[in-house]
Amino acid sequence: MAGEILYDQEQKIERGHIAVSCYKKLSLLILVLALVLVPFGCKKINTMDKIAQKGQIIWGTNAEFAPFETREGGKVIGIDAEIAQKIADKLGVELVVEDMDFDPLPAALKSGKIDFIGAGFTIEPDREKQVLFTDTYFKAVQVIIVQDNNDTILGVVDLEGKKIGVQNATTGDGVASDIEGADVIRFNSGIEAALDLKNGNIDAVIIDDLPAQMLVESQGGLKLLDEKPSEDEEYALAVRLGDTELQQVINEVLKDMKANGEIEALVNKYSIG
Repeated sequence: MAGEILYDQEQKIERGHIAVSCYKKLSLLILVLALVLVPFGCKKINTMDKIAQKGQIIWGTNAEFAPFETREGGKVIGIDAEIAQKIADKLGVELVVEDMDFDPLPAALKSGKIDFIGAGFTIEPDREKQVLFTDTYFKAVQVIIVQDNNDTILGVVDLEGKKIGVQNATTGDGVASDIEGADVIRFNSGIEAALDLKNGNIDAVIIDDLPAQMLVESQGGLKLLDEKPSEDEEYALAVRLGDTELQQVINEVLKDMKANGEIEALVNKYSIG
């Protein structure tokens, strides 16, 4: 009996040693994998080296925002398009356009899919946590569009409880979302929102003033209200957090274009009226 007890204890000790050994080996394996994988997961993108090596810079935009970016004959044109080309020219590389939905642009920038954002991109505190903004180049404000025969919606207060169309994830989206009781309907583009308004499916559209002017002019049956639903805002381009070298290059381009009147000329070139 004593022998059997002793044997059982020896077996338990042996199994314990085996378990400890396996645990140590597993821990060592996890540590090795962590050391191998962490550098890949946290590897910093050297944007300027990447641009030089590929001979191209990738501009991320949403070509649904005339006059800043829109498609014409399969090509993206507009104010931001010409600024983007100037940046590529200064770097001596090819400009590649990555046209995508507006909302995922910051994520595409962070992942390295694009090198900078130019999309009528307003400087906002939440966005400053995700991207590094350049100097500003255009001042804008949100406006309200309604049907031209609408005499009941005269300002922001009248939008409470109404259906408001916006371009998804834009400043207008945020402004509309702050209106009490508003039913915010999100579209991929301003023109889609304007068409739904024209057809009577929504009560109003909130969007940046320059695109709004073009929508009213091109669609007919719509009008702009005098009352503005928010304060003025400013557009800038955006690069990855830490990409100060590219930021400096873009700032130099913007400084020159503002000083020689090119930005103003582009606004006149692509705007109606």
